[in-house]
Amino acid sequence: MPTVSWSAAGIYVHVPFCSAICPYCDFAVLVGNARKRQDYVATLIREIQLRAESIDRLGAVDTIYFGGGTPSLLEREQLQVLFETLASTAHLTDDCRVFFEANPEDVTPARLANLHALGVDTLTLGVQALDDDALAFLGRRHRAQEARQAIRLARDAGFETVSFDLMYGLPGQDATAWRQTLDQAVALAPDHLSCYQLTIESRTPFDRAVRERAWHPADELTQAELFRLTHEHLRACGYLAYEVSNFARHPRHRSRHNQKYWHHVPYVGVGPAAHSFDGRERAWNERHLAHWQRHVQAGRIPIAGSESIDRRALALEMVMLGLRTTDGIDLARCQRRLGFDITADVGRRLAEWVADGLLIREAGRLRPTLDGLAVADTLASEWKLPEDEQCLTETDA
Repeated sequence: MPTVSWSAAGIYVHVPFCSAICPYCDFAVLVGNARKRQDYVATLIREIQLRAESIDRLGAVDTIYFGGGTPSLLEREQLQVLFETLASTAHLTDDCRVFFEANPEDVTPARLANLHALGVDTLTLGVQALDDDALAFLGRRHRAQEARQAIRLARDAGFETVSFDLMYGLPGQDATAWRQTLDQAVALAPDHLSCYQLTIESRTPFDRAVRERAWHPADELTQAELFRLTHEHLRACGYLAYEVSNFARHPRHRSRHNQKYWHHVPYVGVGPAAHSFDGRERAWNERHLAHWQRHVQAGRIPIAGSESIDRRALALEMVMLGLRTTDGIDLARCQRRLGFDITADVGRRLAEWVADGLLIREAGRLRPTLDGLAVADTLASEWKLPEDEQCLTETDA
């Protein structure tokens, strides 16, 4: 069963700095010196203060996520003041979980001790690969031995959950090589693993290299083989998938924060490009650091845009995101929230998907099988909703 709380909200803190920009990355990040980081922290505190009313409206908050970018580039004193500002602004629950991303090259016993003392529960390391050649290709600044050492140090530091990211589908990577990587990962005994397929994002160096035919990404058949291998091999090793790319040794190690996004639980995001969601509207901050700072320093919440989530959009998102999780879609919850049966106009296709072994319908849920997870986006794109416009657009109760 999901560990996410349906009644408590979350806060996301975006730290936009990296020591170098990876060639596959299209996130809102930049290389920043110590002065830029200090200015960022001061502006971020001001944004939190500007958002005090909206943070108060969240009610109870049981997750704080520091992502980026590289939050581990911030100094202890900077993190301390951010923690104190959030604690004095938000209604944090007694069991509030704090998530923190770090790069292996930033990990030292002293830094880990500081993070643990500040209240970080889950540490996620941006490992990406456990092979030096793969790390060099991905533009990472650490080497495989540094990654292994960082994971060991993190486990010894006493965090509730130690997680790290891996990437598959690299050029020339076959099932044998990827299985070896998974075995090496499991041997390090993390509590949680995230395994992502390499995707070529537009306007990145990798995009340019592919267009110039410098190298070719893995084909669809190889990607499908590696996806299935990931799920089957990790399951055999005791890591159960709870989402397309995420695996945990025990339900308590699932990402409580990320599940809020998948289940449309409200959250506030602070920092450049951070998103917020209040249950009806999604908004996003200015992406460019200077634009974001200019708005905040002028006393304005730095929103760059927003969109209202009507019933149709919410229904489509609930289907799309639900089919990417092993818990699937809670049909009764959808009915209560939307006011209509999301399966009403997909009955025949739904029966076919169940018969084909892509979905399982039981105990009021619609859950994807492994074959279903592999084509979750395709299933969602073929989903049909009721055509009753009044039903789809009337205001939520």
